[in-house]
Amino acid sequence: MGRTPTTGGTWKTVLIGDAAVGKTSIRRKYLGEGFNVSHIATLGVDFAQKFIHLEGKTHRLIIWDLSGQASFESVRKHYYQGCASIILVYSVSNRDSFDNATKWLVEAYKYLGELPPIVVIGNKIDLRETEPDESYVETQEGQKFVEDFKEKLNIVALFIETSAKNGENIQTAFQNMVDIIIAEERKR
Repeated sequence: MGRTPTTGGTWKTVLIGDAAVGKTSIRRKYLGEGFNVSHIATLGVDFAQKFIHLEGKTHRLIIWDLSGQASFESVRKHYYQGCASIILVYSVSNRDSFDNATKWLVEAYKYLGELPPIVVIGNKIDLRETEPDESYVETQEGQKFVEDFKEKLNIVALFIETSAKNGENIQTAFQNMVDIIIAEERKR
């Protein structure tokens, strides 16, 4: 007879970034819900959960998907509290969303003070491959952004590029996030 898993921790993460960068699609793909071709804006906030089995324990990951629209900032501020990590998403095909990534870090810091570990995702790499455009954000730019703020703020941060459409690196992004949450818990 196998061992019954014991209850592990509950981890809250928030998905932040401009509207239409693919936050909801990333969450849906991670949860195995498929890709929705049409864009439906998240109004305010949405959430989902997933149970993760690690080292004989079952952990609950709660994913809060925060609207990227500026008019929802007053709603978003409440959902930052108690998060174990942040996933900051921009679209490689939308330079403005990349340029606004700093604004999202400032907002998170404003409501949290000390920032938890952050995974920065450059999403929609499938568009870079099929529709080359000089205005697209290059991988090196995303890497440099993360290295710069990681050093300035002295926080744990990772960078990865994904495609919510074809699923590339979605599971890896969340696994990396869980790994850094666990590593930070062990440090305490």
